[in-house]
Amino acid sequence: MMQIKQTSLSRFLTQAAFIICTLTNLSLHAETLWSDNSLSYLKNTSDFQLITNDNINVITFEHASGHNWGDVFFFADRTTASADINHGERKETYGEVSARLSFSYLQGQPIAGDYLKDIYIASTYEHSTGTNNGSGFGFNNYLLGIGASWKLPKFSFVNTNIYYATNDKVDNDVQLTVSWGLPFTIGKQKFTFDGFFDWASAADDHTADFHFNPQLKWDLGHHFGKDKFLELGVEYSFWHNKFGINGLDDESVISALIKIHL
Repeated sequence: MMQIKQTSLSRFLTQAAFIICTLTNLSLHAETLWSDNSLSYLKNTSDFQLITNDNINVITFEHASGHNWGDVFFFADRTTASADINHGERKETYGEVSARLSFSYLQGQPIAGDYLKDIYIASTYEHSTGTNNGSGFGFNNYLLGIGASWKLPKFSFVNTNIYYATNDKVDNDVQLTVSWGLPFTIGKQKFTFDGFFDWASAADDHTADFHFNPQLKWDLGHHFGKDKFLELGVEYSFWHNKFGINGLDDESVISALIKIHL
């Protein structure tokens, strides 16, 4: 079983690297406009739904980059939940690779308006592999749809994507994803309020769910002449009908956050 889990994780990382490398080299004229990599540590202050172990830790690697042909966002969460008197040990690696191909790039001229920056062919690959009390689990989901980026005052970015999701373990559905970034200052202090929300439609075997996941971060690195090198803050997770399970109590969890940009 360990070999199966390692193979599944290796396959995910290989596919993620392949997608990023392929899209980064779409043509000889492809350009990387910006790139950011970060490592975060999250510590929850109350119980998540479905994972209620006493000691839960989450480490996240994130990559985001913009290119003349589109953009890429990749993250991998490593969640470890220690065994306690009521629960067995749980370990999970969950990741997503999202790549969007710009219509402006494809047609060779900008698609833009007063508030619209661009329109995209949007794709996401979701992968999970892990163990729960010694039993393995995992899934692979594939999402394809249409995306847009928006020009809104004071926001560094606002993105919307609507997908048709081909799911591994449940019936296929439709997903709407909105993400944003809003930098602001209070006196000499720099902050960022960013995050996302997902809404997924109901199907025969699951109900519709809504996940709202913002972060508020203080730029401690700014005080040492390295903007955004080190950020401290909080993350909030509100999840209605988590994983499409009808009747679950709403998840409402605040986590302490440390984020280092590499």
